[in-house]
Amino acid sequence: MTRIPESEPWRALPVEVADVIEPELGAVTSEILATIAREVPEYARPFEGSFGQGVRMGVTEALRQFVALIRDPDSGREPGRDVYVGLGRGELRQGRTLDALQSAYRVGARVAWRRLAAAARRAGLDTRVISTLAESIFAYIEELSADSVEGYSQARSEREGERQRRRRELIALLLRETPAAQAELDTAARAAGWKLPRSAATLACGEPDLGRVARRLPTDALAAGFEGVGCAVIPDPAGPGRGQQIEQAAAAAAATLGPAVAPAELSESWSLARAALRAREAGAIGGDGLVRADECLPELLVHENAGLVSRIAARRLAPLDPLTPKARRRMEETALAYVQQQGNAAAMAAALGIHPQTARYRIGRLRELVGEALDDPDARLEFELALRARALAG
Repeated sequence: MTRIPESEPWRALPVEVADVIEPELGAVTSEILATIAREVPEYARPFEGSFGQGVRMGVTEALRQFVALIRDPDSGREPGRDVYVGLGRGELRQGRTLDALQSAYRVGARVAWRRLAAAARRAGLDTRVISTLAESIFAYIEELSADSVEGYSQARSEREGERQRRRRELIALLLRETPAAQAELDTAARAAGWKLPRSAATLACGEPDLGRVARRLPTDALAAGFEGVGCAVIPDPAGPGRGQQIEQAAAAAAATLGPAVAPAELSESWSLARAALRAREAGAIGGDGLVRADECLPELLVHENAGLVSRIAARRLAPLDPLTPKARRRMEETALAYVQQQGNAAAMAAALGIHPQTARYRIGRLRELVGEALDDPDARLEFELALRARALAG
């Protein structure tokens, strides 16, 4: 005895059942459409145009295919599946959930069962056959419903993919070095479903970390990989509660934040956020959590211009080369404190944790080594750059 799959109970129906119910299809179609219009609010309008054609085709094809499956269960449903996949896709295009379509399927199953069961009883079919007919109708409707769910999911996935593609394009436009025209930005933002803010900041992180970071950012942030780095554009980063959200997002992974600027200047914010990320990854900037590029500009200047700063250091610190390593480190600490404290011995002593007299002695020794350069503003600037670089390297 051949086992009938539970998902295809129509295989157990005698072929003559198709001959009994086929004459009813026209009347059943009309009643289903009328009942759907009456009971499903979203469809309570004339079945006209592409909408009406789609619903009418769906009902007509469903009944025709059901009869065909009773006659030849091996014919399968593939030829007609596109209709129901398409109905699911159409619901997403109309901006609806699947609730209305699922309600319509339930209405169709109920009306079809009532009308077709009545025809089967008039034809004197056995009660077991009528019971199998009922099971077949509802199992068949479940399959149609599953097709529509598939279509809806496909369309949503495609829409999300298209939305993300447009957002990636918008990020690239916002961050390019040559600012885009305002009209171009407006068009790209509309296409991406994003409102151009008055100000925004960029956030940089490792590309593999972007998903974790982006999930915690404000919902209006744009996020995508850009130039091999995880990138987010965050509108109004100083708005109420948004700073805390950004901090919490950065707790998920090392992240750096550029300054808030107008949209046309976002490439500058991105340049600083990227520089801060590079410095952080190189160990030139320490600390946990979010690093704000505006708060570590001297470190970025030194790190991003390492070759130039090395040449300055080689020239300005050459007088310290003859010293022992220990004495050299001591003089470098003294020189950095001198330029930072503007030569104030008491302030230097406090910064270095030494006695003021010791600080004065060190200043004297430093002057012996470097001469009048300590009194030249340009030389002091070069000393500070060189000594900061040495401190970061150390």
